[in-house]
Amino acid sequence: MTDLLPYLVALPLLPGVVLAWWAGRPGGAIARRRAAWVAGLTALACCAGLLALAGPVFDGQVLGWQRDWLPSAGLNLSLRLDGLAWLFALLIAGMGVLVVLYAAWYLGDDDPPGRFFALLMLFMAAMLGVALSGNLLQLAVAWELTSISSFLLVGYWSHRADARAGARMALAVTGGGGLALLAGLLLLGDMAGSFELAEVLARREQVQADPRYPVALVLILLGCFTKSAQWPFHFWLPEAMAAPTPVSAYLHSATMVKAGIFLVARLHPVLAGSELFTTLVAGVGLVTLAFAAYVAVFRHDLKGLLAYSTISHLGLIMFLLGLQSPLAAVAAMFHLLNHATFKASLFMTAGIIDHETGTRDMRRLGGLFSLMPWTGTLAIVAAASMAGVPLVNGFLSKEMFFDEALRAGGGAWGWTVPVLATFAGVCAVAYSLRFVHDSFFNGPPRDLPNAHPHEPPWPMKLPVGLLVVACLVVGMLPAATVGPLVRVAAGAVLVDTPLPDYHLALWHGLNWPLLMSMVALLGGVAMYLALQRRWNLHLHHPRGVTGRLLFTRAVDGAFAGARRITRALATGSQQRNLALMVGSAVLLAAWPLWQSPTPLAAGTRALQPASPLAWALWALLLAAGGALVLLHHHRLVAVVLAGAIGLVTAVTFEGLSAPDLALTQLSVEVVSTVLLLMALALLPATSPRESSAGRRWRDGLLAGAAGLGVSLLAWWTLTRDHDSIAWYFLEQSLPAGGGTNAVNVILVDFRGYDTFGEITVLGVAAIGVLALLDGWRARRPGHDADGRAWSFAQPSLLLRLAARLVLPLALAVSLYIFWRGHNLPGGGFIAGLVTAAALVLQYMALGHQTVETVMRAGQGRRFTRWIAGGLGLAALTGVGAFAFGRPFLTSAHGHPHLPLLGELPLASAALFDLGVYIVVVGATLMMFSVLGAVTEDRLAESAEGRPA
Repeated sequence: MTDLLPYLVALPLLPGVVLAWWAGRPGGAIARRRAAWVAGLTALACCAGLLALAGPVFDGQVLGWQRDWLPSAGLNLSLRLDGLAWLFALLIAGMGVLVVLYAAWYLGDDDPPGRFFALLMLFMAAMLGVALSGNLLQLAVAWELTSISSFLLVGYWSHRADARAGARMALAVTGGGGLALLAGLLLLGDMAGSFELAEVLARREQVQADPRYPVALVLILLGCFTKSAQWPFHFWLPEAMAAPTPVSAYLHSATMVKAGIFLVARLHPVLAGSELFTTLVAGVGLVTLAFAAYVAVFRHDLKGLLAYSTISHLGLIMFLLGLQSPLAAVAAMFHLLNHATFKASLFMTAGIIDHETGTRDMRRLGGLFSLMPWTGTLAIVAAASMAGVPLVNGFLSKEMFFDEALRAGGGAWGWTVPVLATFAGVCAVAYSLRFVHDSFFNGPPRDLPNAHPHEPPWPMKLPVGLLVVACLVVGMLPAATVGPLVRVAAGAVLVDTPLPDYHLALWHGLNWPLLMSMVALLGGVAMYLALQRRWNLHLHHPRGVTGRLLFTRAVDGAFAGARRITRALATGSQQRNLALMVGSAVLLAAWPLWQSPTPLAAGTRALQPASPLAWALWALLLAAGGALVLLHHHRLVAVVLAGAIGLVTAVTFEGLSAPDLALTQLSVEVVSTVLLLMALALLPATSPRESSAGRRWRDGLLAGAAGLGVSLLAWWTLTRDHDSIAWYFLEQSLPAGGGTNAVNVILVDFRGYDTFGEITVLGVAAIGVLALLDGWRARRPGHDADGRAWSFAQPSLLLRLAARLVLPLALAVSLYIFWRGHNLPGGGFIAGLVTAAALVLQYMALGHQTVETVMRAGQGRRFTRWIAGGLGLAALTGVGAFAFGRPFLTSAHGHPHLPLLGELPLASAALFDLGVYIVVVGATLMMFSVLGAVTEDRLAESAEGRPA
């Protein structure tokens, strides 16, 4: 059954995202319903998978699934399902079903449904990745994916400035916390000696005895506090209320904001137990609880009130997790579940009110109960649960919280904990009462944008009704409904600490927690009535220094500092920038040379005599370099001289028995020289002489120092013996990679991940050229610098015939180079450059438009499909290794014996190399195509000689 675990994450990530995006095109009501069906069924399938795994989890088992990826770096694909992960994953998937149903009726016809539901599925996959991760590094990746997907969801209405600002703020705060979390997890894994979660959780004493434990704890808690909007990082959550209400109900009440809570609970067995942990977690949680509860009372926006109440309840759960009490863990898990039910239903209710009235401002609302009785009834029950009224689930977990607050109080200042807890309860009743009274009662509505509000369609009320029913059922029958789930979740938090006997029940007799609940209820009613009648809450305008103000000032200060640095350094002079860069590199590299007593001493390695060919190449290199320095103002001459230096380098590689490098260097020189010539056709033939005598002396000294430093480094390396890893690759190339060409095997197998990154960068660079120059046109010059007229006649017939003959021959050569690359010099990169060079010749002979017409490509745009296809093929080849239980990009090879052909060497790396070939051809041709389009003729001139 453990093989079901990866499908729980992959289902919303791959088919869910793609199919939801496809089903939501092109928009409108039908597309919205279609995309909602796809997303809803995906979430339901995840729920079904979790329910299928419920038996072993409730029996106390920990289910695991793992595939090696980079074992030496501690990075594996690892999933882990225990009671805590099951509770959190079911919350993510179950709430996802309800939110999808709600969103299908909430979104308007102008809202692109494909993008919304695809992003929702992406977020669901990321959250399931956080919940089910069994590896700390994998958890960090999923954590950052939640920040990115939530940024896109918060900014879904990108035409609104508040949505864009809220999304940026959320990403800045949670993303910054994510960086701190990554550093903390790296430290934690190093202290524990493993990044596998099961091993880390079992090494509490080892971790806490490490002197780096306080640093790791603070860094991890920074990530948790920012994600769960704990004080003083709380301010991003109210700003994120500009998101659509389904996003707020899903991300900001039930799932994402609880990720920090989840991680504190997940790492509780290894991090908890120290005084520092208790002080930070319980202290920050208690401050957040009281502060946010008070602020929520004075918010006028329905979602703003719910946002601060969410922050307060998250602080409550964080406070419980910080206590050294097993029952506190039980209360935390119970309230986490209860809060998700009543807060999601209240967010959906706020969305219904906004949908029907056109506003969420409680100063304009009122009297809606007579117009929307069903919605009002559901809101009253959900608000009662938030306030902690008896017979609903919020009352039970809040009583457990009060009990733990009483136990936590001790010493001279121990009374502050129960007092602050009671004060937060009073404020909770007050803002819950305000939510209901100001929306559904409190006189008639005032100047509503929608003058005739009414009950929404039943699919919008159904998710709210189901959640409210859950509040009532759990509130009256807690032990029979969620008792086992709370027990296994709390047991997973505590791991080896046994849970004491406890009972989830509606009545525990007359005790101090019950008295605190009654004080909170009566005090909350009195607080609201006093504020509303005596001071008029609707006239209250919050003032003072806020977290948002401090954040805004900090961002403005950072930008101002960046502008000052930019003005000081980026003066527009490329010469100065290069001088600073090269000078800094020379100084940094010169420091260890200065420390060496014999910087010019050679090593003990025997030197080889220089052959006459070597002397000739050195002379050619010096001559070309000197000529380049003297003639660099002549742009075309400079390109040719630079190509000559590249050719000398290619011959040097061949002389040092590196034919692969020689072939690569030669083909790169040919293609890049043509590219440079096409680009320089847009500029004058000569560059202006802008350097003064002083600058030329400065540049000469810097160039000489840099060249001397590189020469010394090469001299030291070549004259000294050293241990090389080259022998490992030479020995393992055939048995492990299936090829005798060690260079190609390294590129497509041993270091295939690096190659994949390089072709990705190449594709991005080509697309960047397209983005910069697409649609831009440069007028061709009419004459050269000496006044001679330019001729743009068709190329000669001889060149066209030669190009037609060369193309099939070059394609055959490139195919030959490609297939032999795994065992002899060659490969996909070289073959791609040979193909590109042959096609460049076609551009030169037939013209830009003719070639692109034959290839059915338009100004490079279609070549993006080549790049995407090549990257996709390379990625799928790497992913295919997972099907055989091997790490990513592990190649398979064999030598099957075929009739007539005999023994045929085959390797899956050939598919990866084919992807490299396609990307290289596509990226190169895209650059040629765009540059060719830039210099093509403008519109034909009219008969009068004026541009048409």
